[in-house]
Amino acid sequence: MPLPVSLLSKDELQDHDFDVLRGSWPDDLTGELVISAPHPETFGGPHAFFGDGMLYRLSLQPGSFGAAPGTFAWRQRLLDTPSARLRAKRPDVFNPTMVGLNSPFGLTNAVNTAPLPWGDRLLVTWDVGRPAEIDPVSMEFLGEVGRREEWLEMIPHPVLPMVATTSHPVIDPDRNVLWGVNTLWGQLHVIRWDGEGAVQRWPIAGATVPQSVHTITQTREWLIVADCAFKVEPQVVFGGERTEPANADEPVYLIRKDRIEATPPGHEVGYDAVFTLAPETNHYYANYEDTDGIRVLFEHTQNADLAMAQGPGDVDALGRPCDPRRKGFYGMPMSPTRTTFAELDPSTARLRTTAELYEPELLWSGQLSAMDWSKEGMEHRTLHHMVFQGWHPEAITQKMLALYKDRVDRSLWPTGDRPAVVASMSVPDLRLAAHHELAVGDFPSSPIFVPSDPGVDSSKTSYAGSDPGGHDGYLVVPVMNDDGFRVDAYDAGDVSKGPIASIGTRGVTIPFFLHSAWMPRVVEAPDLPRTRFSDELDRADELHDDLAAVAREVGRELDERVPIG
Repeated sequence: MPLPVSLLSKDELQDHDFDVLRGSWPDDLTGELVISAPHPETFGGPHAFFGDGMLYRLSLQPGSFGAAPGTFAWRQRLLDTPSARLRAKRPDVFNPTMVGLNSPFGLTNAVNTAPLPWGDRLLVTWDVGRPAEIDPVSMEFLGEVGRREEWLEMIPHPVLPMVATTSHPVIDPDRNVLWGVNTLWGQLHVIRWDGEGAVQRWPIAGATVPQSVHTITQTREWLIVADCAFKVEPQVVFGGERTEPANADEPVYLIRKDRIEATPPGHEVGYDAVFTLAPETNHYYANYEDTDGIRVLFEHTQNADLAMAQGPGDVDALGRPCDPRRKGFYGMPMSPTRTTFAELDPSTARLRTTAELYEPELLWSGQLSAMDWSKEGMEHRTLHHMVFQGWHPEAITQKMLALYKDRVDRSLWPTGDRPAVVASMSVPDLRLAAHHELAVGDFPSSPIFVPSDPGVDSSKTSYAGSDPGGHDGYLVVPVMNDDGFRVDAYDAGDVSKGPIASIGTRGVTIPFFLHSAWMPRVVEAPDLPRTRFSDELDRADELHDDLAAVAREVGRELDERVPIG
């Protein structure tokens, strides 16, 4: 099934007011869809993941945020981070690599991967940089999380630190803190941030990460950290070729929260158990309630390679020259999608798979999902929703196949198209509860779950609906297509009925994006003390005088809220 060539479009991005394209948009489908994305125009390098961060916001109720009556406000902004401002002023000193944009200032913090709501606050994240806080209304940059000296830097830089963290930290609903990670050349550290002030950090004794940490998940009492299938060999940073596939299995660490809290920050904490997981994964989600055991849903990305990208002269899986319009696009899966549910027993260090969803005839390229993120929904999940992006041999290169030749079963490859699918699976048995096949040319991306009646029950948290778990509400799915971008709404309880309504603008395409989130409302960010870039320029004198002057100018602009550009 052909990938839209507009996924890496460099057309000018604009605000839009979306129309109802079909169906009737439900009156009780409310709140805001927020999306993180790399801006393709601002990278131009070998991998599209590393463009400067964009934030999109779609109001799910018509006539809001300046939209005309009956239309829906699609608003966007290139995030005015210190990295983006420095690059806008001195693009000549920034060099694209397979791990981002490097410069005399340091490595850019793209914050282009995932939005993370925290009540009415909004963070955006990346795997190689501190999370940043954004004003949900103006979409202005407010500050990065913690001061740079509170994080471990992989390589010292004068202005922009290279910090290995995770795109998916988690908010603890009981403690009201953020849990995340910071790795240093494979050594795992856990971080905690209270929303203000310093970031606290603990090294986890003996815990090593062979590749990277894209996700961390939690139960009420435990943190679960798995090595993820994003491999960057040292020579690749300097323009060399990959010589090994991503690891076929990975360690999973289990760490008690109270063990961390009883230890002074900076002192080692031991992990409670380590497990081996296969096949490889990037995203995984635990049931928050753990009184009956620790249970985790793993979305395996078997034989995909997100760290590889198409380049000049590449040939696809079927022996065809790769379309140059897809230069920089990542390597999609060479094997069917596998999703598992597992119990983790810390007393025996045993990981036991209790359920599996594996449908090679139907489900390919499952990478993004939606669930009820309220505390009540995390405690008792009922449905887990995923988009499966289909079989795409044009997104698999012969270079990938050469690396994975011993691990790919080509007999499983479809002989014809496998369309994209929106699917719901029951938890914990992972039964395929419902699914809907999309049309040729549709490329669905990160969905969100919107509960029914959010906020109606004052005894529940603000993100909870009247019947939490993932079944009572709507599944909202953004869909890219060369004929135009749209957003589909499904009944979350039965997606097999197909979209009940779609909104969009015909003929307008949107470049690919990574993750999305739902917020019940957006209000201006609270006035809190935050890290100021101008206070982190104590090493600017290591730069040439002209670059040091640019860094200080950016610091003044951010302090005075001068618009970027």
